Amino acid sequence: MHEENPTMSATQTHATEANPAGAPPPTRGGVIAYLTVDGAMRAAAFYREAFAAEIVAAIPADAQGRTMHVHLYLNGSSLMLSDAFPEHGHPLQAPQSFSLLLPVDAIAPWWDRAVAAGATVVMPYQEMFWGDVYGQLRDPFGVTWAMNQAKGQPNGQAQEQAKG
Repeated sequence: MHEENPTMSATQTHATEANPAGAPPPTRGGVIAYLTVDGAMRAAAFYREAFAAEIVAAIPADAQGRTMHVHLYLNGSSLMLSDAFPEHGHPLQAPQSFSLLLPVDAIAPWWDRAVAAGATVVMPYQEMFWGDVYGQLRDPFGVTWAMNQAKGQPNGQAQEQAKG
């Protein structure tokens, strides 16, 4: 099923309100995760709702509704998404042996928003032996998200980054 990207027309790949010229948006972060999921545009919409991600670029979907590239900004970093294309040697494989760490100033509003959007709790957040508040969620696409609030940050203090 093809899902339209609400921030892009079918012919645009990089043009957004913030970038009307359509130049490729810059990547943010030193190491960027590039996830292959079943439904890249649905995942982007989920990440927008759950983590206040911004869709900054997307390649239009093919006839089967698959998208070969979606670029998001999430919490100051880039995150890339793609659907699987097994006929081109890029099959879908279940996520394994990794999690994405989301460092936040206040874990409660991030956590609550993600759970309300459909993430499931893997490990409830709590103060850990190293002093930080840490927990893990799994999104509907099978990706595990670890959230970490550094020691000394008051839990529940809403920061600008957690609004969305």
